[in-house]
Amino acid sequence: MTHWFHRNPLKATAPVSFNFYGVATTPAATKICNDLRLSRSRLLELFTDSSCNPEMMKNATDLYFSLLQGFILSLDDSSQECKLRYIQNFKWTDTLQGQVPSAQQDAVFELVSMGFNLALWYTKYASRLAGKEDITEDEAKDVHRSLKIAAGIFKHLKESHIPKLITPVEKGRDLEARLIDSYIVQCQAEAQEVTIARAIELKHNPGLIAALAYETANFYQKADQTLSSLDPTYAGKWRKYLNLKTCFYMAY
Repeated sequence: MTHWFHRNPLKATAPVSFNFYGVATTPAATKICNDLRLSRSRLLELFTDSSCNPEMMKNATDLYFSLLQGFILSLDDSSQECKLRYIQNFKWTDTLQGQVPSAQQDAVFELVSMGFNLALWYTKYASRLAGKEDITEDEAKDVHRSLKIAAGIFKHLKESHIPKLITPVEKGRDLEARLIDSYIVQCQAEAQEVTIARAIELKHNPGLIAALAYETANFYQKADQTLSSLDPTYAGKWRKYLNLKTCFYMAY
């Protein structure tokens, strides 16, 4: 059984050289900066590589984020901020509001923006698998797992990292709570679609399937209501998808 999922575009970003002349004064420091540049470029390439799988993505993100943490966490594990946190400027576009970038000289901004793209990649990977004509049981499990991972990343960013940003999040932009919450609930709803499809294939009790469908419709309705206060110019297409899925699962 195939599934159709709406996806917003990935965030775009400007290249970052990590050339800190006068700061990175040792060969070891220079190597770390070079590794940062290369691992960032590699990760961005994988976001748009259709052959990329979760294992490849995990290896690439682990490498880049482990290096980036050196610009965020203090070396002595104290509560003091790392002095390198504000040394590099980062630019990222918004998934809804077009190609006008936001810029912050803050490594935490880079962490949450790249993490946001990572969550989006998992939703897109799930969508690509779910759109196949003859999806296997293992692939269906991968779809479900990927959507749960995406929801977990969005939730972790919202609770643990976005509050640490020095510059307040702009209203209606990707990192605002309304959008993050909508992404989380949409992932929950789409994961449950996989559960419903499996229940139908196994000819489970119709009452159970109807209950799952009703709950899924409520998920989609909740995601739509969360976006209702946003400018329809930006969120209109997304909301139409959520409305359609609400109606579809209410029909069960």
